[in-house]
Amino acid sequence: MQLELIKKLFAKHKEQYLSHRYITNKNIEPLLKKLADIFHVETIGKSVLNNPIYGLKIGNGKKRVLLWSQMHGNESTTTKALFDLFNTILDKESKLDYILESCTLYVIPILNPDGALAYTRVNANKVDLNRDAQHLTQPESLVLREVFETFKPHFCYNLHGQRTIFSAGKTNKLATVSFLAPAQDAACTVTPNRRVAMEIIAEMNYVLQKIIPNQIGVYDDAFNLNCVGDTFQSANVPTILFEAGHYADDYAREKTRELIFISYLVSLDYIAKKDVTGANYEAYFEIPENDKLFLDVIIRNAIVDNEVVDVGIQFQERLVNEKIEFIPKVEKIEKLDGFFGHKEIDAKGFRVLNDQGKKLEIGYANVFVILNNEKILLLSK
Repeated sequence: MQLELIKKLFAKHKEQYLSHRYITNKNIEPLLKKLADIFHVETIGKSVLNNPIYGLKIGNGKKRVLLWSQMHGNESTTTKALFDLFNTILDKESKLDYILESCTLYVIPILNPDGALAYTRVNANKVDLNRDAQHLTQPESLVLREVFETFKPHFCYNLHGQRTIFSAGKTNKLATVSFLAPAQDAACTVTPNRRVAMEIIAEMNYVLQKIIPNQIGVYDDAFNLNCVGDTFQSANVPTILFEAGHYADDYAREKTRELIFISYLVSLDYIAKKDVTGANYEAYFEIPENDKLFLDVIIRNAIVDNEVVDVGIQFQERLVNEKIEFIPKVEKIEKLDGFFGHKEIDAKGFRVLNDQGKKLEIGYANVFVILNNEKILLLSK
């Protein structure tokens, strides 16, 4: 598909009912009711707190693709992009029937509805579902495994979001989107099904580089069988981890949402049109591995406790009245020559104090600091 066409489809079909970071069952249920006229929508299980987990089946092709989002409840960007994809598929003018004729998609838009409601990574039992793939101690884990075993996918999309700390390699470039073809053994062997996943990732990377050059990364593929991706890869099903990351000033993750939508369409178009054998996997290894070189704010050349240092600040996400607020918190007070800030402030050798005019310390959390006797807002307006 042509990139410009995909961008136009996103602009036309972006689901306006979903925005920002807090996405729960309450947000998607009205949309699911509308989709039920065309898609097969069902309740496939219940969470710890007895909230429904929904599944959608789309298409009738032989190539089966399983997608699940919000395994971590506070990672919602990929969920928003799924509903943009659904809207696009619904519109006959999009001319995507060939995807549905070649592929059958099974989608779990929110696997962890309790975590989504509380805006936490873990479920109501404080279990990380992405570390429960072997023991299957949680009802949500059992739901996903049941779908995997009954749907018998040829491809799996494990959809996540990542923090603002990640860089694409050891550079000052953001890892705005990241991928991984998970390992399936401790030796991280490049197996035939990993090659298939790598080939699809390489295609998505090729297209995304035209929009966000040098801002795509891959994760370390260290093997952990307790992770769902590693488990499904070990079952010889090509599995792809998607990570929606940070784009400059995009704390609502709306630009990243578009990039994930583009990734969905590029990959599904590729799967639908080609017999993906894994032969073209080598370009995957040209994508740099993620590092953790970013902070949300760095105040350079500041005087703290009579020393010239840099102050590293990371935003904490808090759920307040069904909205996500960002609270700046001091994480580092040291020279940060190897780090980069999404926002950088040059203190020019002036003293930096907390909002009470007292010594700045690690753990201080507020939207202001005092620099040269003036209040400085740490958040972007």
